[in-house]
Amino acid sequence: MLKHRVLLSEETIARRVSELAEAVHRDLPSADPIIVGLLTGSFVLVADLGRAAARLGLEPQFDFLATSHYGATTTSAGTVKMLKDLSLDIRNRPVLLVDDILDSGRTLRLVREHLARREPSWLRTCVLLDKPSRRVVEFTADYVGFEVPDYWVIGYGLDAGGQGRGLPYIAAVEQELA
Repeated sequence: MLKHRVLLSEETIARRVSELAEAVHRDLPSADPIIVGLLTGSFVLVADLGRAAARLGLEPQFDFLATSHYGATTTSAGTVKMLKDLSLDIRNRPVLLVDDILDSGRTLRLVREHLARREPSWLRTCVLLDKPSRRVVEFTADYVGFEVPDYWVIGYGLDAGGQGRGLPYIAAVEQELA
């Protein structure tokens, strides 16, 4: 396991995910959104956000997209490739696009534009973490869990070279990947 230090505890994350679900619930035009997660990092947030939304009376459907940006390294290649597209038809449906972290902005901007072309009735973005110091393209998420400094972070679905994804908290990596 990578040497790391905890930035956000499991309890802090759980509380904030519930608050995000409440904010989305207030803004949604209907109770049956499609929550679209970006694989692989968002799967934990999608699950927890979906359960929090259900506790508020929403009946979300779930779908996933997969993109590639980093691969097995911590250095961005600067390009985004679409690896898996949606299975559901989102036309005239409310859609919440969920990602683990907003970093350069490239991935979320590309995916949001991709989804917008499919004419959902409502389209918003939600990220657990926002790292504005790394922004390369202009993009602002509609719902943000936490703003974090420029550390490589792991846990709660995020990884570094495949390590740390299953941690129940968010941590900063304290060593470089080999």
